[in-house]
Amino acid sequence: LGMALVLLAATVLLPTVILAASKAKPQSAAAAVTKTEPMLSAEEFRKQEDWRNAIALVPQLKKGCFNAKFPSEEWQEVQCVATPDYPMPRRTGILPEVVGNGDDVAAQAPSGFISSATGTFESLSGVTSESGTIGNAGPAVANAYTLQMNTDFFVSTACAGSSGTGCRGWEQFVFENNNVSHRAYIQYWLIKYNTTCPAGWTQFPIGVDIDCVILSNSSGAVNTTAVPVTNLSQVTLTGITSAGSDSIIVTIGGTAFSRVGDNSVNAAAGWKVAEFNVFGDGANSTGASQANFNSGASIVTRTRINYGGTAAPICLATGFTAETNNLSFGPSAPAASQPGPAIIFTESGAGGSPSNCAASTAVGDTHLTTLSGFLYDFQASGDFELLQTSAGFIVQNRQVSGAPNWPKASVNSAIATQMGKTRVAVCLKPQRLVVDGERVRLSKRRALVLGDGTQITLRGNSYLIRSASGDWVRADVNPDYIDVKVGLGQWPIDVQGLLVNVKGDPNLIATRDGKVLKNPFSFEELYHPYADSWRINPSDSMLNVCGEGVEAGAPDKPFFAKDLDPEVAKRTHAICAKAGVKEGPLLDACMIDVAVIGRATAAKIHAKTPAPIAVGEIR
Repeated sequence: LGMALVLLAATVLLPTVILAASKAKPQSAAAAVTKTEPMLSAEEFRKQEDWRNAIALVPQLKKGCFNAKFPSEEWQEVQCVATPDYPMPRRTGILPEVVGNGDDVAAQAPSGFISSATGTFESLSGVTSESGTIGNAGPAVANAYTLQMNTDFFVSTACAGSSGTGCRGWEQFVFENNNVSHRAYIQYWLIKYNTTCPAGWTQFPIGVDIDCVILSNSSGAVNTTAVPVTNLSQVTLTGITSAGSDSIIVTIGGTAFSRVGDNSVNAAAGWKVAEFNVFGDGANSTGASQANFNSGASIVTRTRINYGGTAAPICLATGFTAETNNLSFGPSAPAASQPGPAIIFTESGAGGSPSNCAASTAVGDTHLTTLSGFLYDFQASGDFELLQTSAGFIVQNRQVSGAPNWPKASVNSAIATQMGKTRVAVCLKPQRLVVDGERVRLSKRRALVLGDGTQITLRGNSYLIRSASGDWVRADVNPDYIDVKVGLGQWPIDVQGLLVNVKGDPNLIATRDGKVLKNPFSFEELYHPYADSWRINPSDSMLNVCGEGVEAGAPDKPFFAKDLDPEVAKRTHAICAKAGVKEGPLLDACMIDVAVIGRATAAKIHAKTPAPIAVGEIR
């Protein structure tokens, strides 16, 4: 019975990320070229793609600026131009609910250090315009944005002479496009240097800290051609580090541009995480700029890393630059497309999710969708462990029976999570937020930020709880039940609970002690011993702050849409069809929810949900 949420929908937040490790066919010319550029044949596109990969491997013999034109694989030196006098500083403050300022998806090397990373756009959909300010000043102009490949904050030998032990190196490979200039350059940083910056570096205060950045180099950038935002699929950006010098390569159609610079922060001996995206164009002392895309825009982004291995990267829900764009993550993930170890994700105006590397849900009455996209109904009552990771992220839910009207169904009445040392619960009746045992009244206009970095926001009836490491829980509070979504800030990671499959196989689940159940299940084994094993001992339940626990129970038999009274089935079918729910398991789930919950609004969550990977069955 029920619905499965495999990918991220506008109303249901699920995985947006694909980790790719094996080689696949190059993307089609149609996917790569927008209507504003001449369409390439598939063969011509393949040749240019091969050339772009090849030219990035051809070394330049000295520092400076260079370009090359397809099909030549020889760099020609050109005159350099000035870099901007405004910075692209690091993330600070509260995580936004759009992309950037820490809310992003990044690729971590499974071992060793990253020597190069390439960012591309798999596709653009509905992108017609973008605007933003330059340096966070003046009026917004069309096609003002940056593409950035950012390293993480790493231990650097360049921090010698800093004050304290918190200094880190940071490097940004930037392609900047606006109505004044279009150029590619490297921006070097010493984060939290906290004393007088070295010669040649500019001081940039952030709060109580002092960062140092190299700015206004009269010969630090390579001039490029302009790129309207509708042509982002024509652009690749590669950042390269080495012991001798670092370089940026930007290819635009059939032309490559390169700037070979210094090794100012020794990134080659510290780079482990790569963030690539499209952001606003710079910042000033009052804040960072944002790239504002038109309504309906959707972008599929690929970050490919070279670290000496072939395994897929570790996904991290994190970012490093302060600039943002106005998109969020979802609503769906693309098919895997390679070459190279890569992370691929979707961002759009319809997403509505914070960044996540894997996600799952417990919605309606009660339909569970695991991290691997497996839908099954779980109608037991009591307190349960939805998910627990080896990093200490825990999510528990309280399910109450629908008796006496619907004894074979249950709904969420409370949700609790532990993030680090912080415990947060959302209770239904009465609706309230409890943080570390104390009731908190949350403003809908301001986020609550706790000492360990946990951040809680309230938008409408939706509570979003995010940890400093990128894990999150969203509780959408309805009059009679709570829909729960859970996102992981790292994937893969060791994890267990009701929202987890065995070894990622969507047809295998396991009890707490490791007994594996294979789909289809018997009714008896699903509720005894599987459900019993994931019940929480009352003394260990974080949900006690929502009142006394509910009686442990299970339905006496499964309940499906076909078991509804014919008149009820006819009415709920019409409501779900009108909401746009398609035939199949999602429609069945919608019909049950509308009947049990008694509200037509229960259909909304199913309307834009992709079909499940697998559906649990009772034999």
